[in-house]
Amino acid sequence: MALLDPDRLFPVEDRTRGLSREIYDGIKDLPIISPHGHTDPSWFALNENFPDPARLFVTPDHYVFRMFCSQGIDLASLGVPRVDGGETEPDPRKIWRVFAENLYLLRGTPSSMWLNHAFQEVFGIETPLSRDTADEIYDHIDACLRTDAFKPRALYDRFNIEALSTTEMALDDLKHHKTIRESDWNGTVISAYRPDNVIDPEFAGFTDNVMQLGVLTGEDTTTWGGYLNAHRTRRAYFKQVGRVTSSDHGHPTARTENLSASVANELFQKALSGTCTADEADAFRGHMLTEMARMSLDDGLTMQIHAGSHRNHSGPMLAQFGRDKGFDIPSKTEFVNNLKPLLNAVGMERDLTVILFMLDETTQSRELAPLAGVYPALRLGPPWWFHDSFEGMKRFRENTTETAGFYNTVGFNDDTRAFCSIPARHDVARRVDAGYLATLVATGRLSRNEAHEVAQDLTYNLVKKAYRL
Repeated sequence: MALLDPDRLFPVEDRTRGLSREIYDGIKDLPIISPHGHTDPSWFALNENFPDPARLFVTPDHYVFRMFCSQGIDLASLGVPRVDGGETEPDPRKIWRVFAENLYLLRGTPSSMWLNHAFQEVFGIETPLSRDTADEIYDHIDACLRTDAFKPRALYDRFNIEALSTTEMALDDLKHHKTIRESDWNGTVISAYRPDNVIDPEFAGFTDNVMQLGVLTGEDTTTWGGYLNAHRTRRAYFKQVGRVTSSDHGHPTARTENLSASVANELFQKALSGTCTADEADAFRGHMLTEMARMSLDDGLTMQIHAGSHRNHSGPMLAQFGRDKGFDIPSKTEFVNNLKPLLNAVGMERDLTVILFMLDETTQSRELAPLAGVYPALRLGPPWWFHDSFEGMKRFRENTTETAGFYNTVGFNDDTRAFCSIPARHDVARRVDAGYLATLVATGRLSRNEAHEVAQDLTYNLVKKAYRL
């Protein structure tokens, strides 16, 4: 018995379901463009076998272990590395058994469908994973992972990926991207410039990071001018070595500022000395978004703003396990007033692309669609993180299309660390869009030919254009 229903996520009404299948069939085999994510570039540089099923499916996937944590399962029992020196479970088979015994906790979540897609489509498994089947399925996946056909580059080709972007912080040396470029492999794996650790005064080690930025670029980063020049130099390095086409900014709020040089320098000096108030730190981050947008006008990088996440919400879990361990919680986010300084400065620039990602769904129809529906520089990113789901994607189309249209959006990106979930996530997005377009056809708002054309754009053309790929 197959794990996946071939008509999953399509509308239940017969006529619309048939239209959905027709539209989906026209896009399901298009190449995957993955322009923003967090897969490890060393996978593709070194092309070594993945070590075991647990470290492929469990320990890197915070979508999985955050749900387990909510039910009292210790992350250490899942092999999640600790930063405080504490022990974690070293036996991958034991980790897998805990995973299998508790997989039912993911019922109804996107993770359940992503995992079943990977089990069936990647590993040929059609038996549900459970306590009773854990060892059998572990052995099957483990045997596959020992073969050349399941090495990262082979899976990249098998997944029909045309381009994939990782994300590296501003101080990264991009050595793995150098290795990929110098290899004879023809896969396209690029980086993205993520400068949070040298922009956010509240980022751990901010001052030391800024000094290191100066060392890497030969600029005096104790001065405002030298600091900005260091960013320009570093962005150029990322373009050359990492072949980047975008920058990425993960800020707690959507606040932007357009301050005078003297005021910006005053905030910068406070940031370096560690004397910023919380509001001043937010103002500095906001001003740097405007500075980054101006730099994008010069160097052509598409700018991504991921705002509205209260990151590392649990202090004890941050101390034990470090950043990005599932304790990043959506927060209420205001865009209209917060984005105004940046938009007044550069929003009418047709050569600039600023992609907005949102975690507060209430802003989609009220704020974001009207903004993207008028400012040439703005585009709406796809549903992100907690809304990377059937319902989240459907609501996004319903909330934004009437005001922003399709062509002020940028297709889909998977934003994942879990490599085998990439084709699953893109498949979900294609099915959701097929169903939404079929509904427009069935209700007389779109012709059949237009629906097929829009489906191609949403799946392939818009993402290539937005990310300059």
